[in-house]
Amino acid sequence: MQLIIVESPTKAKTITRFVAKDFVVESCYGHTRDLPRGKMGIDIERNFEPQYVIPTKKRKLVNQLKKLAAKADTIYYASDEDREGEAIAWHLKYIFNEAGVKADEKRIVFHEITEEAINEALKNPRAIDINLVNAQQARRVLDRLVGYSLSPFLWKKIAKGLSAGRVQSPALRLIVEREEEINKFKPEEYWTIGAQFVSPNKKTFETKLLKIDKQSIDKLEIKSQAAADQITNDLKGAKYTIIDIQDKEMKKTPPTPLTTSSLQQEGYKKLGFSSKKTMMVAQQLYEGVELGEKGATGLITYMRTDSLTLAEKFLKEAGEFITSNYGANFINTTRYKTKSKMAQEAHEAIRPTSCLRTPEKMADCLTPDQAKLYDLIWRRTLASQMPAAVYSNTNADIEAKKYLFRANGSMLKFDGWLKLYPERQNESVLPSLKINDEVKLKKLLPEQHFTEPPARFNDASLVKTLESLGIGRPSTYAPIVWTLQQRNYIIRDRKTLRPTEIGTMVNKLLVEHFADIVDYKFTARLEDDLDEIANGATEWLPLIKNFYTNFNQNLMAKEKEITKSAITETTDEKCPRCGKDLAVKMSRFGKFLACTGFPNCRYTKSLATTTDDYEPIVCPKCNDGKVVPRRTKKGRMFYGCNRWPDCDYATWKKPGEENE
Repeated sequence: MQLIIVESPTKAKTITRFVAKDFVVESCYGHTRDLPRGKMGIDIERNFEPQYVIPTKKRKLVNQLKKLAAKADTIYYASDEDREGEAIAWHLKYIFNEAGVKADEKRIVFHEITEEAINEALKNPRAIDINLVNAQQARRVLDRLVGYSLSPFLWKKIAKGLSAGRVQSPALRLIVEREEEINKFKPEEYWTIGAQFVSPNKKTFETKLLKIDKQSIDKLEIKSQAAADQITNDLKGAKYTIIDIQDKEMKKTPPTPLTTSSLQQEGYKKLGFSSKKTMMVAQQLYEGVELGEKGATGLITYMRTDSLTLAEKFLKEAGEFITSNYGANFINTTRYKTKSKMAQEAHEAIRPTSCLRTPEKMADCLTPDQAKLYDLIWRRTLASQMPAAVYSNTNADIEAKKYLFRANGSMLKFDGWLKLYPERQNESVLPSLKINDEVKLKKLLPEQHFTEPPARFNDASLVKTLESLGIGRPSTYAPIVWTLQQRNYIIRDRKTLRPTEIGTMVNKLLVEHFADIVDYKFTARLEDDLDEIANGATEWLPLIKNFYTNFNQNLMAKEKEITKSAITETTDEKCPRCGKDLAVKMSRFGKFLACTGFPNCRYTKSLATTTDDYEPIVCPKCNDGKVVPRRTKKGRMFYGCNRWPDCDYATWKKPGEENE
């Protein structure tokens, strides 16, 4: 018997179709050994040795895998091709060796779950890459040292139940600092001067004031209505003449193939998917989808990658498909090279396993979300192999006294890659104009504006910023946002990410006293060090020792230096149960009112809200109480009547938005 072990049952089911009858394909459901829950699990005194255990919920499964392994002639570890997958294979090998399994052990990897890819992997097995394993162990140990050291510190100094993470904390800092920028922002008034003209052939077109006295106007140069009025008054009775016309051809290059980061960004921009949802649906497309009588097969390649390269076989297939469906002039021979220094060139970009499986053909086999994401991946990949879109741009300069207006026209001449992956376009065609033509002023259009604060982060912009700073890697982008939400450090506000009060407090403490943990460059350097370990260029133990020595010294000093900062404020409100004063206190969900008679009286009342402008409304069920923000035991926000349990009205959505 030949035993193949993969992570997920869906993947196991798909691979079973592609192998001979003497193969048994089983799932290990991810890691079979891990650090223990509830304690550090790192023996600091013995060179930071991880104390791995088999989780209770995995013991039955592990015993079943041991029995299968004992009967197998060969065991193929077929977990994912990244560090986590390599560590999963290494842990399985350790468990089987401890159990005395004598089977031949081999490691296989593949970028897509198709018959050809699986058979090719079986022909080319390799040994487990201990460098990748050590990189995963180093990351896991670093995260444990930070999380299990800083979290108790936060409990003592702010509130119970808080936690900190090596990668999540810098991401929280980004979100908090952006919110601070928004709060400090002071809008500035400025004006623009537009004008509508009529050409000699009676066509109307629009322009913008570009220069005064041959000097380009700065965006904020016209600061008031008085300044705008002075310009419009000066232009009364002016003669408007075309002094220059320029025709230029502009090319818009095709997009690159998709990486994990760009997939999450495009998933948010085009489909409105969160990073977590994008990766969840991509995982389903990768592991295999039932295609009717053809059975299950993987529709896309591995979705955790930094690489931009595409297999030559796929490029040939894509070229033939584009030629036959769109014509030879829609072929682009560009080969993309990965700029990211940490990307593994052996990996591919995210692409369809076959461009012949068009979104239209796959529609009946996919859920609505799967169909949307597959369509995006298929079109983006094919578009990357098509030529640039070509625009014809025309600029016409119109002079009046010392003022210069400019009209801009743009027209698509050749759609190129836009034929498959369309984007919003603003085409405007100028009327026929000639130099020295006089045009008639139809209307001057002074317009008031105010500068706007920077936008809050959303899933796409946060992932893009994290990637540009070198924080995190493909497998961590989606969990970062999810983890911060679970900790109640951030909330979603109209699809943007906003810090909560407790998230802001935690960030302030970390920035002031644990600068390295939230320092962007320091975090990026750690990621680079982990890449060096993965490449075999350095050992993992010195990295851990150096980090922990400095980190622990600072932690011990701060334990003595910082006093508890939890908020305790008295109020004029009385406890409705016992009549004693209510005080404002802090929990991981934010401020709340608590009876000063605790522990004899345990009355509490939430003060947390999901939006700053929420005003309680009369309960639509009892018409007596008020609908106020509340939280479940797990911390999820909902709206409920404040007369509970007498009135059980509750809704997940903000009142007034139930039908949105």
